[in-house]
This record gives sequence, structure tokens and C-alpha cells, in this order.
Amino acid sequence: MQRKAIWTAVAVVLLAVLAVGQAQPAAEEYLDVFTVQVKPEKRADFDAITKKVAAANRQNNGDAWLATETVYGVGDRVSFISMRHTYGEVEKAFGTFYGAIQKAYGKAATDKLFQDFSQCLVSSRSEFRRRRFDLSSNPPADPAAMAKLLGESRWLRTNVVHVRPGQVANFEALLKDVKAAREKASPPLTVLVSQAVAGQEGTVFYVTTLQSSLAGFDSIPPIQQTLGEDGYQKFLKTNAEAVSNTETVISRFLADASNAPEQVASASPDFWRPKGTAAVNAKASAAKAPLVKASSKTKIAEKEKQ
Repeated sequence: MQRKAIWTAVAVVLLAVLAVGQAQPAAEEYLDVFTVQVKPEKRADFDAITKKVAAANRQNNGDAWLATETVYGVGDRVSFISMRHTYGEVEKAFGTFYGAIQKAYGKAATDKLFQDFSQCLVSSRSEFRRRRFDLSSNPPADPAAMAKLLGESRWLRTNVVHVRPGQVANFEALLKDVKAAREKASPPLTVLVSQAVAGQEGTVFYVTTLQSSLAGFDSIPPIQQTLGEDGYQKFLKTNAEAVSNTETVISRFLADASNAPEQVASASPDFWRPKGTAAVNAKASAAKAPLVKASSKTKIAEKEKQ
């Protein structure tokens, strides 16, 4: 009888463990973001550099990223965004990225490329963000759907939200309310949320909507309509208490400066795989520098030590 009771207890524990395992969320997804402020007088040089490096990575199985340019917001600001599943993938990407550049230009020329690239910049910031699908509205059901959404998009509108200390839980609860309201609305609207986990001061959330054209933003209902009057008043109150400041920017994708992942590119190959891009010669001139993506400060420091 005692033995039966023991085995019954063991079975209960195992079932509990299995239940917890089934309840675990899907694998993490991160955004590895490198944002640069380009000197206006160097913009033409910068554009030429990024196009050449994107071509080098396409032709030599290099790293993948999507480039965006701020259109409404600070001018001459460009971001390079790679999708990662682990921190370890970032390290592996260093080698892949450098390998593609060195295969195209050689080591000495690559060193010169990085020096020239830095001369185009006023400043830069590397940032690591975690996707918050639990706070996102109508997120894509799987990686293929996400790739299709990105591949068919041309514009992004992002609200950058700085949350006050001690107010993160309240702000997350607000986003969950908005998520629930949006997922009941018709037609469905996809809004993606990410949160900075490194490279920012304080707690910062990014709330992004993607569209195939600027006109697409005209059809998005105002938040007051989505939440209703009572929900909207709660929204205003929580925002006033939890948020220190916000910034809204509109950006566009730059295909020539991107090396889009294959699934993204296949959704719109004419856009993401621009024709007429000059082939990269193995000993190409070092007069132009490559695009340095997320975590580039680390990359540059590593190169200078060699």
C-alpha cells in the first residue's frame, strides 16, 4: 500500500512537470539593432558603402539584416536589424559577417573599409531587443508568416516608449488590454512589441506597425475607437502614470542596404534582391567601407586589436 502511494505521488509529479513543459513559450526571438547617425555631407559615401557590403554578404553567404531609414524623425538616421534566437547567434554572426567582407576585399582592405565607414558617422548605438509576442497584437502565427509580413512591408511606424521606474508591470498590463481589444477588432491589425534588454537607459518598449505603403496607415483606427471610451480613459491615466516620454517615427526599408533573409526576400524578390547591383570583386578597392551592423562597436574594437 505504501509503495502504491509512493508511485502515485511520483506519477503526479511527472504529470505536473510535463504540463509545465507544455506551457513553456516558444523560443525567444531578439532583434540585434545597430543605429547610426550619418553626417549629411557623407550620405552619398555612406549609401555607396552599404550597398557594396550588402552585395558582398549576399554573394558570400554572409550575415542577414534589414536596413531602415528614418523619414519622419531625425534625418540621416539608419538602422540595421538582424533577427536572432540566442545571444550566442550574435557571436557566430560576427564571424559570418567578417568572413563575407574579407572574402570580397581581403583583410587589409577590410581594415581600411572600417576606418572609412567610421568617418561617415556622427554617432552610433548598438542595441539588443527581445520580441514581446505576449504583448503584440495579432502577431504572425509562425516564422513563415513573419517573413511574409516583413517581405511585403515597405514602411514602419514605431512608438518608442520610455517607462518610469517601478511602472513596468502597469505598462505591460496596459499593452495587454490594447492587445485584447485589437484582437477583437475587424479587420485585424498586427502590432509588434519589443523591449530593449541591452544598449538602452532605463526600460524602453518599441511598438511597431508595418505597412506596404504610407497609405496603409490611414486605415488604422484611432486607439480611442479601438478601446472604447472607458478603455481609452484608463489608457490615458495609465500612460500619464507609467510613461516618462514617447517618440513616434516613421521609417522605410532600404533594400539596397539590406541582406534580407531568404524567406523575407522570397516574399518580394524584385524589391529585396535589387538587380543591377555590381558584383563584388575579391580585390575590390578599399576606398569605401562596409556597413557595420548591430554590436559594431565590439566588431570595430576586435578588428583594431588584430
